[in-house]
Amino acid sequence: MNAELGREPADITDPSLRTRAVAAARGAAPFDALITSGKLLDVVTGRFRDADIGLVGPLIASVHAPGTRTDASERIDAGGTFVTPGLIDTHMHIESSMVTPAEYTAAVLPRGVTTILWDPHEFANVHGLDGVRWAIEASRALPLHMILLAPSCVPSAPGLEMAGADFDASVIAGMLRLPALGGVAEVMNMRGVIDGDPRMNAIVQAGLASGKLVCGHARGLEGADLNAFMAAGITSDHELTSGADLLSKLSAGMTIELRGSHDHLLEEFVQTLNGIGHMPPTVTLCTDDVFPDELERDGALDDVIRRLVRYGMKPEWALRAATFNAAERLKRNDLGLIAAGRRADIVLFEDLQDFKARTVITNGRVTAQNGKLMSPVHSLDSAPLTNSVKLSPLTEDDFKVPSKGNRVRIATIDRPRFTQWGKADAKVKDGFVVPPPDCAMIAVAHRHGRADGRPRTGFLKGWGKWRGAFCTTVSHDSHNLTAFGGNARDMALAANAVIAAGGGMAVARDGQIEAMLPLPLSGLVTEMSLKDTASAFRNIRKAMEKIVDWQPPYLVFKACFGATLACNTGPHQTDRGIADVLTGKVLESPVLEIL
Repeated sequence: MNAELGREPADITDPSLRTRAVAAARGAAPFDALITSGKLLDVVTGRFRDADIGLVGPLIASVHAPGTRTDASERIDAGGTFVTPGLIDTHMHIESSMVTPAEYTAAVLPRGVTTILWDPHEFANVHGLDGVRWAIEASRALPLHMILLAPSCVPSAPGLEMAGADFDASVIAGMLRLPALGGVAEVMNMRGVIDGDPRMNAIVQAGLASGKLVCGHARGLEGADLNAFMAAGITSDHELTSGADLLSKLSAGMTIELRGSHDHLLEEFVQTLNGIGHMPPTVTLCTDDVFPDELERDGALDDVIRRLVRYGMKPEWALRAATFNAAERLKRNDLGLIAAGRRADIVLFEDLQDFKARTVITNGRVTAQNGKLMSPVHSLDSAPLTNSVKLSPLTEDDFKVPSKGNRVRIATIDRPRFTQWGKADAKVKDGFVVPPPDCAMIAVAHRHGRADGRPRTGFLKGWGKWRGAFCTTVSHDSHNLTAFGGNARDMALAANAVIAAGGGMAVARDGQIEAMLPLPLSGLVTEMSLKDTASAFRNIRKAMEKIVDWQPPYLVFKACFGATLACNTGPHQTDRGIADVLTGKVLESPVLEIL
């Protein structure tokens, strides 16, 4: 059934089902199940009321006054809980949790998340169409509704980097013909859209021609650039940078996917929305990226709602954004509202502060109770995702920058997240640039077997002093092997540990591996349990704290995974060199001149 979620599903339009539901609604037949003693949240009006809910198969057949009906095959006692529609995550990547779709389902469904809009562009950037096909198959038998999107930016910055595949408009159009695909995933090549690049224009047009969603990534866009981005046909954004940015994009008419992965902005967003005085119908909620330790400890979309309420948002506003507003965005009349004729995706929350789900119902069946799935879920064979790191062992010299002369002027990538160009003078010793004292190194090696795998190294300023190295194959969005460090020896050590593991993360210090997290599936995911994955990832975090001093909100561990995102404004290191999307140029070596 999940493969049908890109269009109006056929299961609830079945004539015999509707006939049974109509009969039950008027009292001529019993319900299959009856939810009693709950306090229903009407997400349209924002009001709470006592009500019973009659279910027939996957349908809600009746919402009526308490105690007026008792005829049902099964009774579900809500016991004074708050009854809401199932939560809908409007933008996310399962791969960021580093566990399989089945394990992710087991983590979020018992917390009340019943539908996700999954952009599998991490798998796509590694495996191409085979990665998307695997994601579709993995979603089919799971009780969590998964609407998949066609990855629009594979790679995210063509010509500036190389991923494991290349999706042009013909590939996107072919994917959109599949019923499992609900639209075009976040269009990240902003400059390509704004400047009328033929490739990006054709990709967006393929989405418009399909009649499905065309989702966006509009970080930093305003004025004429924002208008141009929207005029192309792109209708949403989750890359908000401030309350003013939120208000500007709401006023412009964009659908907002308010994400929880940047907590330092949430309180300001709440103040902005509270200042409006109501929850706009174009605000939805999303997680985007949730790491395994965060997922295990805090949850997913339920955690976003919990924090929004903690920062001062009314619970009914947050729930409306995560249910009715999301369903309207997805053009899904069966989701997002507890009303006769809608799909029976329902959550019974114990309170409206902690949002602990006592019972979760999907398609009219109790699928989770007290934080646990009622039945185990099974993973799809993962063999197609293995052997994705096509690199031989690397040497210490592979991570050094060669140069002639005794002194050179080098280009630097200044500041994490909001990068800018800089310059520095450096010494040359034994034919290699000596990193300036205030610079760290970043090296990216193409790992998909489509180009030269020799690392390209650059210099980072504003990233603190590194006392070791970190290597990862989780590196948005081309997911090439990326190493950070203060010395080439530890960078090579960490990189070779990751290569030997078939992908993952490693931390090295003083010639020793301090922590390791193997991710042998696509270099992104493991088949370990969420508990074991979260534990290994926590060890990576702890090891990283020993080799670099973080300075929130921008110099944080998470910045390592987005440092190669070449579609964003400013210089970024890629497997081709230092790339700048504004100029479209790549600096193969950071050496600018010999002094």
